[in-house]
Formats: sequence, C-alpha cells, structure tokens
Amino acid sequence: MNLLRILLLSTSTVLVHGRAPAGPWDAFNFAPKSKTVYPTAIHSVHGSVINPQQLVLNAGSTTIATRGSWIALDYGVEVGGLISLRFDAVTSTSAISLSFTESASFIRPTASDDSSFPSANTTYDGVLRVPAPLKTGFWTQPSSALRGGFRFLTIVSDSDSSVTISNVSCAISFMPHVQDLRAYSGYFYATDPAFHDADFLTKIWYAGAYTVQTNTVPLSTGRKVPFAPAGTWANDANLGVAGPIIVDGAKRDRAVWPGDMGIAVPAQFVSTNDLIPTRNALSTMFSAINPSTGALPESGPPLSQLGSDTYHAWSLIGTHNYYLFSGDTSWLQQVWANYTRAVAFLEGKVDRTGLINITGLRDWARLGGGGYNAEGNALLYRVLTTASDLANYLNNTALASAWSKNATALKTKFNAAFWLESAGLYRDNQTTTLCPQDANSFAILFNLTTSAPQASRISEGLQKNWNDLGPVAPELPDTISPFIAGFELQAHFESGNDARALDLLRRTWGYILYTNLSVQSTLLEGFTANGSLSYRSYRGYNYDPAYTSHAHGWSAGPTPALTFYLLGLTITSVQGKTWSLAPHVNGGVPNAEGGFETPLGWFGFKWTLMNGASSRALTVRVNTPSISSGVFKVPMGMGGKVTMDGGAARSFMEGDEIELQGGSHSVLLQQSA
Repeated sequence: MNLLRILLLSTSTVLVHGRAPAGPWDAFNFAPKSKTVYPTAIHSVHGSVINPQQLVLNAGSTTIATRGSWIALDYGVEVGGLISLRFDAVTSTSAISLSFTESASFIRPTASDDSSFPSANTTYDGVLRVPAPLKTGFWTQPSSALRGGFRFLTIVSDSDSSVTISNVSCAISFMPHVQDLRAYSGYFYATDPAFHDADFLTKIWYAGAYTVQTNTVPLSTGRKVPFAPAGTWANDANLGVAGPIIVDGAKRDRAVWPGDMGIAVPAQFVSTNDLIPTRNALSTMFSAINPSTGALPESGPPLSQLGSDTYHAWSLIGTHNYYLFSGDTSWLQQVWANYTRAVAFLEGKVDRTGLINITGLRDWARLGGGGYNAEGNALLYRVLTTASDLANYLNNTALASAWSKNATALKTKFNAAFWLESAGLYRDNQTTTLCPQDANSFAILFNLTTSAPQASRISEGLQKNWNDLGPVAPELPDTISPFIAGFELQAHFESGNDARALDLLRRTWGYILYTNLSVQSTLLEGFTANGSLSYRSYRGYNYDPAYTSHAHGWSAGPTPALTFYLLGLTITSVQGKTWSLAPHVNGGVPNAEGGFETPLGWFGFKWTLMNGASSRALTVRVNTPSISSGVFKVPMGMGGKVTMDGGAARSFMEGDEIELQGGSHSVLLQQSA
C-alpha cells in the first residue's frame, strides 16, 4: 500500500492541448532560438589574428592581419544557410576566403568538406573566395553558394593587407515556412540510468528531430547537377513540384530520396508534425512516373536517378505513412491513379515462383540485391499490405481484397524461399548463406515472421553482427548504417527484446551523438566498423571521408522508435482515430513520457515503473482526443492487478489488451513477486 501511495503521488497531469508542453526536455532541443545565428566559440586560430574572441556572439571586430592567417568559428551545432559579415576596415587589396565543414576533422584554410562530388583528395569543393576589392559594410554569401549543413566556418586572409570584420552570422535556410524552429508539436522525455549520460535518450530523440528539420529545405536549394566544377559548389537547383520539401541530407545530396523518408517521416511526425514537405516530396515522385511502365524514379530532381525497385517501393510505403499521419484524403485521391499503376509495376515483376524478381538494382548502397532477393520481397509485402489498407480507406474493397490476398501468398513464398533454419535468420537469396541486416529487420517489422519465437531468434541472430559500435551490415561489409540499424532497432523492440534494442541504441547512436568526429547535434549518415568517417568509401564515395553527411534524416530512427516503442504510443488508424499504448518497460528505463498531435488533437502519455521489495508497479497517465479510442497493452512480464481510473482492480495477463475511450485516464498495474 505504501508503494501504491507513492506511485499515485508521483503522477502528473498530461496536458490536454495539441501542442507540446514545456518541461525539462526543452533543454535538450538542439534547434536554435533564432533563424539568425552567430558563432558560439573559437575552434582555432592561426597566424596573426587580433581580438579573435570578438566574433563570438557578435561581440565586436576582429582583424586578420597577414596572408594565410585564419580563424575557425564554431556555431556549436549543425547549421545551414547564408553567411553575412561586415567589413569594418579594408584596403584596396584585401581579400578573404571562406571554408565550411561539418566535422572538425576537416577544418582547414584551403578547402571545405566535400558536398558537390566525392574525391579521394577530400578537397573537391574548395573554398568560397571573396576577392578584392572589398567594400566596407555588409557582405552576404551568394545564394547559389549556400551551404546546407556545417558547424565550423573558417575565414582566411588571401592578401598581404589586413582586413577587419565583425557581425559574422548565418541566416538559416532550412524550415523556410517556420519562424520558431523550437516550436515542436511533440516531445519525449526519459532517463537512462544504465548509460553514462542519464539524459541520452532525450538528447538523441531531439537530435533526430533536429536532423529532419535541417533536411527540410526551400524548393530551389538543391545540389546542382551536373555537379559544379572542382573548387566550387552550387545549391540552387529545383527539387520538385512544390516547396518546402524534405530531402535526404543537409550538406548533400539535397534531393528527395524515398528510402530515407521511411525513417525521416515518422521522426518528423512525432516531433514537428510538419508533413507539408513530405506531401511535396511524394507528389514530386508521382509526377515523374514513367507513363508507359508505371516505374517511379529512385530520387527526385535534380538527380532524378532511375532503376531502383526498392526505392520505388519506399515511395509507395511513404504514401501510406503520410496518409496515416495526415488523413489527407484529397491528396490521396489525386495521386491514386499513379499510385495504383506503381503498385502494378512491382506486381508485374512477380513471376511463377510467386516472388518478385528485382531488376532495378539501385538501393541504399548494399551489395547484391538483384533477382529473388529477400529485402526486395519484404518491401513488396509491405507495399501490398499498406496498399490494401489505403484501398479500404477509399472504399475500394475489391482492390483491397486482391492486394491482401497477394500479400498472404507472398508471405508463404517468402518463408519457404528465404528462411535458413540453421542460422535462425532469413538469407539474402536462395543461393547464399549470407543473412542480411535489412531483410531480417524488415521481416520482423512487416510481420513476415510466422511466430513470436521465430522473431526472437532473428533478433538474437542479428546481434551476432554487432561490435562495440553497433551492427556491421553483412550486405555492406565494414559498414555501420544508421539507416538500416534504425529498422533493426525497431525490430528488437517489436520482438519484445527491449534490453537488446536499448543496447543497440546506446552503441550506435551513443557513438554518433558524442564522437568529436561529428557535430554532436544532428545524426551521421554512416561510418565504418571502427568508427571512421570513411563511410561507403569503396561503394560510391571514392574514398572521400569529407563527403559523408553529418545531418541525414535516414539516421533519425531513435526518434520514432522511442515514441512508438519505449514510450509505447502509436496510432493504429488514420489521424489516430484508434491508438495503442504498449510501453516497453523491460529495458531498465524507469520512466518515459511524451506525446504528439494529429489533426484530431493531442495525444499524451506517461508511464513510471517502480520496483518494490516484493512487487513491481506501473503507473500510466494518458490523454487522447475524445473522438478516438484505443487499447492499453499489458507489458511482457507485468501481468497482475489493474486499476482503471480509481475503480475496482481486475486481473490481467501479460499481452492482454484493455479497451479505452478517448479522454484522460489513469492506469495502475501491480505485479506481485
């Protein structure tokens, strides 16, 4: 009874409005308070630089006195946009150059990190030259030379004459339609006593949210294609049919990539609910459909790359995600004809084997993947199940039934073709014993597994690929991909292996967030098995570690995973008309709270787990729109007495679902030893 009294006193009211409440979590929001930002520190100084600290927080003037002298400024977090500065004193021969980098590893006076094209010498982009004669007064970087992502700015004197400057600022270009970058509609907060930083889970949630913000850009700021000549860069290309629009990375590629959106859009939903850029990105993909075949491009303009069956599938999966979160029926009806043709394109590649034959080979960089491939077939299964769901929403029951029937048949063929009993995993194809990270993660998430024990075996098998920094992908050796690891993270939660999921999160994203090789605010595109920045060096990036992106939305997997799984708050029908509360309490985290909004209103949830001498107890507070309904799922290992809203206690077993109507509720679950 004492434990019960403590629990009831510790609960707090979940807010009933559709905006994120203020709280201690706001201290971990990486988004700047203003869209004009100033350096927060001096990283380094070389040569004759007088009063360098004056440039920090716009305190005054600094003089760079001699040729080759330079100052490297630190904005504290990833930023992006146009630099402005004031020339206070110049001569007729004064000249400067600017170099930009995300990683401090590439701070140098002679080159920026690479964004236009990967080159083994790491200096393809060069510097932005501001030649003589300079004029006193304000100067602003040309819009075509916008840098979409950087943390460090180096200012170099290019002449024997001194130059005095002040007021070095960056006008942030991302999120052009939003003035207050910190005005999130969702939030998350949890403590992690098992990690060296108890606030890690909250920090990584906000780092993922901020990453997606930096990837939300104006329409005419894409990376120019053909790429700018060596020694320059250009970010003034058109990105699609409308803006703002969500792209893959802040620095590069700065184009729509629908695979990346499979992670980035759920992160966007739970944090900002800023879905207009997603709608614009998907509209861009459907506008470029091949009128003869129904094929969708792999990426949006200006790249407009073709030949990827898997990224074609991701555009269709993304359509379901967008509709689930937004309920935008008018848009879905507008794209429906092209959507159905695009589904038919993939189904047309299913032959007498009952499997899809992947012939569009481009993908997330993995090796292999062609033919009767497990990853491609898993994605087709997800396309068919989500397509059936969308068809039901549009009352096209015949089409919904046909797609559902095809999905059921494919699931049977998938398990017969790819399950490798000796490994306890799915193999990549029918002629190999290689068991890939992507297909096995998808199999759990998309419900291709046939039983809970099978899903647990896969979770255990995936862990065998881990090193100290996380999962090394068998399908891309020497590589840790936060993109695919984001799906693996969810798969461990989905299979009920909470401790394993949190272990993976701490290894991979703990490294990303805290390593001084990166920006410690947004999330790294990928890295090698030993933690170096040489991601994809041998697989398209020409051995150029300066080309790696440090703000890539496909790495934001922890943001939706922490909300949907650890917290346990998900919507199960459009806009959250129905929802589920399924907290994952078996990973050693004692509490979590958070929420998000949909057009129906605010969804807020909080749970606290307390361990007594002879019992455990879980308290829950929830607030959802009154017109909605949902279920509370009793966590694994937590069967016992359940008290709803102060009423009489009833007994429930683990896995039982308790029906709830929308509104405010409290739940107390007590488990005796």
